[in-house]
Amino acid sequence: MSEQKIKEMIAKTFIDIADGIESGDYGKKFTIGIAADGSEHGEENLLQAIKLAEAKGLKAVLIQGEDAHDEMEKRLEAGEIDGAVTMHYPFPIGVSTVGKVVTPAEGKTMYLATTTGTADTDRVCAMIKNAVYGIIAAKADGVENPTVGIANIDGARQCEKALSKLAEGGYPINFAQSKRADGGIVMRGNDLLQGTPDVMVMDSLTGNLMVKIFSSYTTGGGYEALGWGYGPGVGEDFDKTIMIISRASGAPLIAGAVEYAANLLKNGMNRIAKEEFKKAKKAGLDQILKEFSAPKAGAADEGEVEAPPKEIVTAQIPGIEVMDLEDAVMALWREKIYAESGMGCTGPIVRISEENKERAIEILTEKQYI
Repeated sequence: MSEQKIKEMIAKTFIDIADGIESGDYGKKFTIGIAADGSEHGEENLLQAIKLAEAKGLKAVLIQGEDAHDEMEKRLEAGEIDGAVTMHYPFPIGVSTVGKVVTPAEGKTMYLATTTGTADTDRVCAMIKNAVYGIIAAKADGVENPTVGIANIDGARQCEKALSKLAEGGYPINFAQSKRADGGIVMRGNDLLQGTPDVMVMDSLTGNLMVKIFSSYTTGGGYEALGWGYGPGVGEDFDKTIMIISRASGAPLIAGAVEYAANLLKNGMNRIAKEEFKKAKKAGLDQILKEFSAPKAGAADEGEVEAPPKEIVTAQIPGIEVMDLEDAVMALWREKIYAESGMGCTGPIVRISEENKERAIEILTEKQYI
């Protein structure tokens, strides 16, 4: 370790001690970076969010400049910040975010699993994974034994069967019961408003809509004032604490996202995630996902294909249906173009090198993926 790094560590230690003397809290104070990359409410809104976070004893820093997002990544990798709040992030397929809202009927906290990203390209399998992701986030946020319900949307009954099977296999799921007269673990709209379960399972597009409604229904929609935002990315091999907000998020919600991030870091979400995935897999998660996944059509029927040599993929191609995303990647691989699937701020994306972008667009257009 360089002399400069040692000096920085000593300086940070003294600052933490001083903060502890001032606040009376000697626990580690996590630093959360906020990437200033496109807020519709301006930089002042972000600065106000930092003030609100600091008033709660939290530590947040604003990351500015044209390359704020890249700078955020660098600081995370270097350990200069412990977590990040950003308005977009290209999570890989398999990672999705667990939002946190306050429900209007009884002022309860509810986790929406999930709100951005794609846990799986199969809808039902995504919802099954989302249930586990929601449990992880709720536990990491301090809810010891969260109750779980499934929003009454397309795929809910299949998800119910799968989760019941997972529970029978030994994975502990504390199922909620609808407050409607006929009960059940499939939740009605009433249960959304009442916050009946701690974790409400749904697909990420529905969850995204729900966050926007719950966070801005008091403001007319243009300013997200309530709650904690779209939440952290959760996935089996994902270990960064990256929280999503939107360009419409207001200062109170952004400060909430900082608080949410600090809680997850304090309680060790990565450790909790490993424990939960281990228990779920032991209970048969992988086999259940195979059983409930819909057969894939199209390019997948053409047989397996090996990936071309890996390249740096900084270019993005949007406009592909999430169910077609993996097939679109395979189509490019067959043309010897290296590609990866991902999720951008507006939906599914294929990630390729800048040099291959034009040719990749031609191929995907010809094969009617875009």
